[in-house]
Amino acid sequence: MDDLDAVMAERRRLIALAYRLLGTVAEAEDAVQETYLRWYRLPAEERAAIENPQAWLTRVASRVCLDVLKSARSRREEYVGEWLPEPVPAGHLVASVATDPADRVTLDDTVSTALLVVLDAMTPAERVAFVLHDVFAVPFPEIADVVGRSPAAVRQLATSARRRVAEQREGVVRPAEHDAVVRAFVAAASGGDLDALARLLDPSVTLRSDGGGLTRAALNPVLTADKVARFLVGVLKKNPRLRPAEKETADGLGFALLDGDRVHAVANLRVAGGLVTDVWLVLHPGKLSGWRG
Repeated sequence: MDDLDAVMAERRRLIALAYRLLGTVAEAEDAVQETYLRWYRLPAEERAAIENPQAWLTRVASRVCLDVLKSARSRREEYVGEWLPEPVPAGHLVASVATDPADRVTLDDTVSTALLVVLDAMTPAERVAFVLHDVFAVPFPEIADVVGRSPAAVRQLATSARRRVAEQREGVVRPAEHDAVVRAFVAAASGGDLDALARLLDPSVTLRSDGGGLTRAALNPVLTADKVARFLVGVLKKNPRLRPAEKETADGLGFALLDGDRVHAVANLRVAGGLVTDVWLVLHPGKLSGWRG
C-alpha cells in the first residue's frame, strides 16, 4: 500500500466520504489532500507498520473533516446570504463507493441536497457518526476513535442523526411523481404562469438561494407559495437570456438555468405530499463546476 498507485486508488472513495461530511467538492478535495500529506509525512517504518492503510486514511480524513466542521459555524457567519451544499449530478461521487446499481440508487440519495441540508443542521459529531456508519459501514469503535467519544455514545449520535434523516424523508413522493411535479414546475416557470406555478407549491414552501456574494441571489429565504412563484417568474422575466433545462440530480429531476450553453444556476426541489416544499437554488460559481464541461 506504500506504492503511490495503491495509495492514490483510495482518493475517489475518500473524496466521496469528505463530500458527504463537508458539502462541497472543493473542501472535500482539500481535506483529502491534507490526509495524503499526513500519510507521506509519516516515517517509512511507521507507514510500513500500518496493517490497514485504508482504515488509517479513512480515520484521518474523517478527523480532518471534523476539524473543518467545527470551524464552519464561525466561517458561516461571514458568508454572504444563505449557504447551501454543492449540488452534484446524478451518479456523481457514487460510483467510487458502489458498483451494484441498487446500492448506487441508495448512495445517490446520500449526496442529495435534501439530505445534506439535514446533515448541515447536525452537530459535527452527529454528522460524522451518521456518514461513517450508515453510509460507509465503519464500525462504532473506529468512529469513537475519530470523534473522541465512547462507542455507546457514538451509537446514540448515529441513532439521533438517523431519526432526523427519517423525519426529512416523511411524505417524500416516489421518483416518478417527483419528476412529474418538477416538469410541471419548470413548464409553469418558463411560461410565466404564476397561478399554475403557485398551485404546485406547498403553502409553506421555502426557497433558499446561494450566491455566496459572487452573484446576485436572495440574501434571505423566500417564504410562501405566492412569494416563491413571483420570485421565480420575476427572475426569468428580468433575465430573458436565462432558460430552464431539466437536469438529473442526486435529488431526482431538477433543473439548471442556462445562459446559452453556460450553467448559471442549478435548482433542486423537495416534493412531499405532491407539492414542492423546498427549492434550493445554487448560483455560487464555485459550486457549479460539476455542471460545466
